[in-house]
Amino acid sequence: MKFPIFVLLFPVLLLLLQPRLTYSALHGNETDRMALLDFKQACGDPHGSLASWNASIHFCSWKGVSCSLKHSQRVSLLNLTDQGLVGYITSSLGNLTHLRELHLPTNSFGGEIPASIGRLRRLKVLSLSNNSLQGWVPDELSNCSHLQILQLSSNQLIGGIPRDIGYLLKLVILGLSENNLAGTIPLSVGNITALRVVSLSENYLQGSIPEELGQLSGMSYLALGANLLSGRVPPTLFNLSSLGVLGLELNHLNKAVLPSDFGSHLPSLQHLGLDSNHFEGPIPSSLANASMLIDVSLSRNHFSGHVPRSLGNLQELTFLNLESNNLESAANKENWEFIDSLTNCSKLQVIGLGENNLGGVVPNSIGNFSQLQILFLGTNRLSGKFPSGISNLQSLIGLSLENNQYTGVIPEWIGNLGNLQALYLEGNSFTGPIPHSIGNLSQLSYLYLQDNKIDGLIPPSLGNMKNLLRLNITNNSLLGSVPVQIFSLPSLINCQLSFNKLNGILPREVGNAKQLMELHLSSNKLSGEIPHTLGNCRGLEIVQLSHNFLVGNIPVSLGRLESLKVLNLSHNNLSGSIPKSLDGLNLLRQADLSYNHLVGEVPTKGVFLNASALMLEGNTGLCGGVPELHMPACSVGSRESTRRRQSRMVITITTIAITVITLLVILIILTFMFRKNKLKHASVTLPSFGAKIPKVTYKDLAEATDQFSSSNLIGGGRYGSVYKARLHGEANLVAVKVFDMATRGATRSFIAECEALRSLRHRNLVPILTACSSIDSRGNDFKALVYEFMPNGSLDSLLHPKEDGMPAPCYLTLIQRLSIALDIANALEYLHHNSQRPILHSDLKPSNILLADDMSARICDFGLARFCDRARSTSTVAVKGTIGYIAPEYATDGQVMASGDVYSFGVILMEMLIGRRPTDDVFRDGLTIVSFVDMSFPDRIQEILDAQLQEEIRDFEVHSGSMAMIIECVQSVLRIGLSCTFQSPNERLNMREVAMKLQAIRKSYVGDLAL
Repeated sequence: MKFPIFVLLFPVLLLLLQPRLTYSALHGNETDRMALLDFKQACGDPHGSLASWNASIHFCSWKGVSCSLKHSQRVSLLNLTDQGLVGYITSSLGNLTHLRELHLPTNSFGGEIPASIGRLRRLKVLSLSNNSLQGWVPDELSNCSHLQILQLSSNQLIGGIPRDIGYLLKLVILGLSENNLAGTIPLSVGNITALRVVSLSENYLQGSIPEELGQLSGMSYLALGANLLSGRVPPTLFNLSSLGVLGLELNHLNKAVLPSDFGSHLPSLQHLGLDSNHFEGPIPSSLANASMLIDVSLSRNHFSGHVPRSLGNLQELTFLNLESNNLESAANKENWEFIDSLTNCSKLQVIGLGENNLGGVVPNSIGNFSQLQILFLGTNRLSGKFPSGISNLQSLIGLSLENNQYTGVIPEWIGNLGNLQALYLEGNSFTGPIPHSIGNLSQLSYLYLQDNKIDGLIPPSLGNMKNLLRLNITNNSLLGSVPVQIFSLPSLINCQLSFNKLNGILPREVGNAKQLMELHLSSNKLSGEIPHTLGNCRGLEIVQLSHNFLVGNIPVSLGRLESLKVLNLSHNNLSGSIPKSLDGLNLLRQADLSYNHLVGEVPTKGVFLNASALMLEGNTGLCGGVPELHMPACSVGSRESTRRRQSRMVITITTIAITVITLLVILIILTFMFRKNKLKHASVTLPSFGAKIPKVTYKDLAEATDQFSSSNLIGGGRYGSVYKARLHGEANLVAVKVFDMATRGATRSFIAECEALRSLRHRNLVPILTACSSIDSRGNDFKALVYEFMPNGSLDSLLHPKEDGMPAPCYLTLIQRLSIALDIANALEYLHHNSQRPILHSDLKPSNILLADDMSARICDFGLARFCDRARSTSTVAVKGTIGYIAPEYATDGQVMASGDVYSFGVILMEMLIGRRPTDDVFRDGLTIVSFVDMSFPDRIQEILDAQLQEEIRDFEVHSGSMAMIIECVQSVLRIGLSCTFQSPNERLNMREVAMKLQAIRKSYVGDLAL
């Protein structure tokens, strides 16, 4: 009998397979085990979370691993949430074909999401949130047709949302928030009828919100905030009856009126966020029909009209933010009835009504909110006395009444609000003393009383505020001495008492404030010496003691202030020499010691090497220093000769003063006689810019410019022309800006520039030397300003040499462009944040940025500058500027804001890198330089760069083997440019943030790019 061959071979095959079958019975599926071990090998495991993953234990019992009940040797769940794992997610996980849930959130995984996960056809849950994953969201995920939860939030993912995501028909939760995703929201999302939660906030998504989202009737959570979305909100979104959370804040949603029945179809809505968009019209009364609302955020829009009384029907309301709109209330009581109605909201903890047009008197019913913790009413038109109803708000943590029209005294009962942590009362007309009871606020961290009419003494009880971080009482009429108790505060980092009438000495106890970072006491009547104990405040970054009556020597101990960045001791009566210890302060970027009685040799290290960062005018006894200071040479002599020299200086100064006064009297008489029959014109008090060049006459300037010859013309602008000149007896060239007095606004521009520059001292501002306000040879008004000459011209002439008809200058390298950008940012940071009175330039453009001989950048032309004494904006004026650089909001509300300068700076950053003006012919039909860069960012940036930069990039690749680093640097800079030019002013960075980011970029890349 013959047997089939397989029957004969079966025993042999059984013997051969016996080891394999035994191993499988012991260890399970080999494919899954190897996939897990490969995953482990790709991980860093600093906490030993994967210690159990070894051969002694079956892999189904490894930590975080569960196997299927139906397929006992196959992994169905991998959960390693928050185990401190690092490394990358290996593609071998795609071999776990029975996997249903993959949970790896809150670790430190980098790299890309492996496309192999798309092979997991049984996968229902993919959770990779809170890692550092990069790259694109794989298109292959659309193959996971059973996926119900996709959580990829809080990573660094780029690219767009996969277009095929609509194939995930069973998806219930889509979480992609807090990434760097761009592009539009795919219309196919509307196909996923099972969707309940959509979280796409904090990305760079653009375009409109798809109408299809409004068809997802089961939607309960929709978060699209902090993107770049535009257009109108689909009305269908307001009909999603199951919606509990609607977050659309921080976008560019176009002007749209909320429907009158808004809220009537949202019975489940609990959280509503529409902040920072362009909604307008009234707040619909029907909002109250969404009776389950807990928080309502409508701030930073254009809502107008009155606050609806119906909001008082929201019994669950805890948070109401309507700040920064155009809401109104007149002086009559009826328009404040909404406050009475809101008292029905017994759970209300936050009311934000600041930055609106609310007027009149806040009713006493404001005191009926027993749970209220935050009350913001600042920057309105409120008047009357301090609202007395606030005295009942014992739970209050933050109170904001700043920038209103309040009068009278700050009441003593303010000290009864024992939980208060922040008190903002600046920018009113409060009078009388600071109440002594304010010292009872032991929890207070922020106290802002500046820009009022407060007088009397600073109460020593302020020393009881052990949590106080920032104290600002600038620009009042305070008297007496600075209480020593202030400097015993353990938390105080910022003390601002400038522009008052404080007298007496600066107490030696100031040295106890070792945590202090800023000390502002300028423009008072302080006397005595600067205490040497000030050197104990090692954290000090800014010391402002100018315009006082301080005497004695500059303490040597100031050399211990290693964090010091700004030192201003100008306009005092200090004597002695400049301590050499100051030249060791590596971070010191600005030192103003002008107008004292200092003598001796100027140090030659540190800040003393930079003439533009150092002000020494008005100290006639100084000598030596670096050549750029143009100081007389020091001679060797005895102390007696030094004393004699000082004596001669006093006599000389006295003689000069008498002579000047005599000449001034004669000049006034002659001027009066000459012009007594002419019309009187508005006058301007010329500032004292320093002693490098004395006041000059029309005749001096005419001779220096060869009668204002065209051969000396180096530029022109709206209000006049600029000439190069060499004044008689001076070695260096100067630039003379002559105002065309026939042009309307020229006088105002001259005054604005004088006012802006009289107190400004920064190395990246063009130094003004003197001014001339006189009459010309024909008896007409003549006004001119004299600046230091900048030999390398304007940034505009370097970026666009052919258009200016100039010979091509040396090529600007990327490093030079980055340095110039940082110089401009530092200057704007100083103007906005660090000058005594914040200043807005209002006409920033490359032609107003000049380059010194070392290629450092200097901002000039302050003819449109505005003082911004209140932090947010100046008063509404007719805004002027230059087309292409003007912020878009100026075309609508005309409000001059610091964010306008930020926008102009962002445009300049783009112009510096792509080599095109914002008025280039290519920018038309709605295309702007901003949208042009935005459309190419980040992947096609190299294609739009300036031709010379592209060549530099290619050369860099040849020498280094890769262009990735230089492209990354360019992208980083352009990312800042885009952040500066957001449509909404409130979303833009401020110049302090910009300067810090550019400094970090320069520090990270310059060394490598210089290869």
